[in-house]
Amino acid sequence: MKKLIFHLFIFIFLIMMASACEPNSDKENKVVKDNKKTVEEATDEAKPEKMVIWEEKGKAEALKPLIEGFEKKYGIDVEHEELEIEEEMHDRLRRDGPIGNGKTPDVVTFSHQKVGQLVKEGLIQEVKVKNDVLNSFNESSVRAEMYQDKVFGLPKSVNTSVLIYNKKMMPKAPETMNDLYKTSKKLRKNNIYGYHAEWTRFHDAYGVMAGMGSYVFKDQKGNFDPLDIGLNDKHAIKAAAYIQKWYKADLIPEGDRDAIDKMFRQGDLASLSSDANSFTEQKDTGMAPLPELPNGKPMKSFLEVKGWHVTAFTKNPYWSTKLIEYLTNDEQAIQRYQTTGDFPPNKAIRNNKLIKENERAQALSIQLQYAEPVPNIPEMSKVWGPMNSAMNRITMDKAKPKRALDEAVKAIKIE
Repeated sequence: MKKLIFHLFIFIFLIMMASACEPNSDKENKVVKDNKKTVEEATDEAKPEKMVIWEEKGKAEALKPLIEGFEKKYGIDVEHEELEIEEEMHDRLRRDGPIGNGKTPDVVTFSHQKVGQLVKEGLIQEVKVKNDVLNSFNESSVRAEMYQDKVFGLPKSVNTSVLIYNKKMMPKAPETMNDLYKTSKKLRKNNIYGYHAEWTRFHDAYGVMAGMGSYVFKDQKGNFDPLDIGLNDKHAIKAAAYIQKWYKADLIPEGDRDAIDKMFRQGDLASLSSDANSFTEQKDTGMAPLPELPNGKPMKSFLEVKGWHVTAFTKNPYWSTKLIEYLTNDEQAIQRYQTTGDFPPNKAIRNNKLIKENERAQALSIQLQYAEPVPNIPEMSKVWGPMNSAMNRITMDKAKPKRALDEAVKAIKIE
């Protein structure tokens, strides 16, 4: 009997426990469902009737068919406006963005170098996309659009320096700077220059410095440290001395860009480093990646990235993000390339016939592997002046590299 009473007591106890737990369980399930619903509602942004996009002057021919494709797919009208220069776009976004007068853009295009400043001014917002979207681009182009570990744009085009050479004078592109130096010495005897790089300015000189191991700002896990400047370290000094060697041997011609271009076209200059968009392809003009440095490493180059950005003033962040995803997908990227010649950063296009059979595109594709984005933090604006001055003194006045670079870095830190 005692045993029966004990089992009955246990049975009643278990029923009571189950009853007590059941309401809590229902409440927890309701919370989970409600949370899920809240998340869905937060991302279920209503479709706008219209969105506005700002583009660079002269690029509408490429943008229009892409916009039409987006309108057809999503049923949203997209109005575009072309602005003359990037600074005009920046100024208008500062002035008109907060007003919200119906012309406020949802999407704008900028060079990646402005990203840090635009973020600090509160003009663009973080772009939240899936990893497979980001992984469809070259890593360096995505890195260029990042600031403080967040992505603030999707890259639409990339550009960097390549070697442009006269095929009559150089049947084959030199693979190393040592070979190019020897060729330049021989050509100089006939009053012809073998090579030109604008090493009087920091933009071109950095390719040698970086290839020899230097850096502008130390990259700390994706973030630039403006207090750690490497432009007067032992690698930078060695690179500057190497550059100076060419000038002391009278192997680099003087003159502005127009004068250098004229020398090349007249056959007085056999090759030059220049951005890939500066020369149209001609029968006797070849393009190749920059030659290997004497240390056996590739010459690097600064990477320039143009991207699409979602403004901080849009009322449609979800659909604006959808728009820039669409504009930069593989299919639209190759269509834009066909129209403008702007090289896309999409990985999938590497083996596209249009790229593989185009000498300029192939040269760019290879050099992009060694290109580094210009640091996009606001402190970069302090670098150009002192470093341009230092490189001009090193090349033109034969100043001692260490002293010139030390003074430049000191000036950068003071400004």
